[in-house]
Amino acid sequence: MPENSSCSSASSCSKESCEECASNPKNKKESFQTACNAHSSIKKVIGVISGKGGVGKSFVTGHLAAGLRRMGYAVGIMDADITGPSIPKMYGVTGTAYGNEEGEILPMETGDGTKIMSINVLMDDPEAPVIWRGPVIAGAVKQFWTDVVWGELDFLLVDMPPGTGDVPLTVFQSLPLDGVVIVTSPQELVQMIVKKAYSMAMQMNVPVLGVVENYSFLKCPDCGKEISLFGESRIDEIANDLSIPVLGKLPLDPAYAKEVDRGAFYETENPYLTEAVQTLKGLL
Repeated sequence: MPENSSCSSASSCSKESCEECASNPKNKKESFQTACNAHSSIKKVIGVISGKGGVGKSFVTGHLAAGLRRMGYAVGIMDADITGPSIPKMYGVTGTAYGNEEGEILPMETGDGTKIMSINVLMDDPEAPVIWRGPVIAGAVKQFWTDVVWGELDFLLVDMPPGTGDVPLTVFQSLPLDGVVIVTSPQELVQMIVKKAYSMAMQMNVPVLGVVENYSFLKCPDCGKEISLFGESRIDEIANDLSIPVLGKLPLDPAYAKEVDRGAFYETENPYLTEAVQTLKGLL
């Protein structure tokens, strides 16, 4: 007689098969997911992650959001990089977010209608450093999910801090992520960086949608030759080893930097991320 008599196949399964059965209460894992704000309805939640800082994660997040907005989707960006927030500056969002009578927080809105929540729009001085310990930062990110009135969104992109610490873990455990995009650069240690981010997603049972390589090359303004400033790319080889697609290889382009500086990032188009945007679209 099987140990799990509540199983629908109890009459036919053996003791050995019961040990691995999903119906066995011993095999059920505790969920740490938190319900989003009651006035929010979000179809897909996508994390943008990296194994180290400085690879252009926010840059990729912004371009993905802008690409989805041009296709007519309702998009929000949760800037979960509490100690290094950059999304408001990229989009030219200034001022302070405010709440409603229920104590909920209303997100800021960009020129193209993208909704944004960042620690920078909650502080009196956006240039003041956030000197908080990990659990406090993780709690703030969780509040961006539970207390912010996102409304109806097709996509919420979560710009995560780098690494595998408290905040990325909180996002992985608390939010119902439908997938993550890994951002990296061409340096030699890229293999280790990508594999760390990939392994964390796998351990959290979150699909890896693909990888984007930033700073892939610089195109000469005179002859058009592509110059590999950080060495030859190995991203195709690494992605093949992990059985994930390469969703884009982005060049160093001063034109994008100008758009960031003037806070008009949503006006830029990035043809190098067309496949990435189409991949997200395919999730709906």
